[in-house]
Amino acid sequence: MKLEIFNTQGQKTGKSIELPDHIFGIEPNEHCVWLSIKQYLAHQRQGTHKSKERSEVSGSTRKLHRQKGTGGSRKGDINNPLYRGGGRVFGPRPRDYSQKLNKKVMRLARKSALSSKANAGQIMVVEDFSFDAPKTKAFKDIITNLNVSGKKSLFVTSDYEKEVLLSSRNVPKTVVMRAQDICTYDVLNNEVLILCEGALAKIQQTFGE
Repeated sequence: MKLEIFNTQGQKTGKSIELPDHIFGIEPNEHCVWLSIKQYLAHQRQGTHKSKERSEVSGSTRKLHRQKGTGGSRKGDINNPLYRGGGRVFGPRPRDYSQKLNKKVMRLARKSALSSKANAGQIMVVEDFSFDAPKTKAFKDIITNLNVSGKKSLFVTSDYEKEVLLSSRNVPKTVVMRAQDICTYDVLNNEVLILCEGALAKIQQTFGE
């Protein structure tokens, strides 16, 4: 697939670039995509949830009244889960939610996500750009010029661009990320994928195996 390259003013430069078919032109594997997104969302969970059970609640362990002869039900201590302030039965405990996924499955999932975006025509290529200092207004002007304002957009740079990253932090629905850091979730969670010209080589180098 061949795409035209735009500049930061939203104008065509007259140049074009060929997207490699083995990354942007494969048949998407939906199951691998599902596994990759499931793993990503699981890794976002801290797993620090905890509630106190009967043995951990602060309270006396004295038996409330004798076992028989009262005409009422049998009762143990005040930490009984049936009482207000008592412990919780089978409450949540800290755990690790991380999931293992084979490298080949993760690689195929990323390729499938990129291919889906390419098939839907949701990929743009722009010339490499940078700022001398963080400038939110200048970054918003680029978004407006590319006609992606109001859309969830992912800017993919070839390397770490501190000024570009800082300029985008206060812009809603916009994420800036290095080419080697993108994952399946990031690609599919945005409406438009905007690739800097130098990022394609990094993507091919990182995910093209």
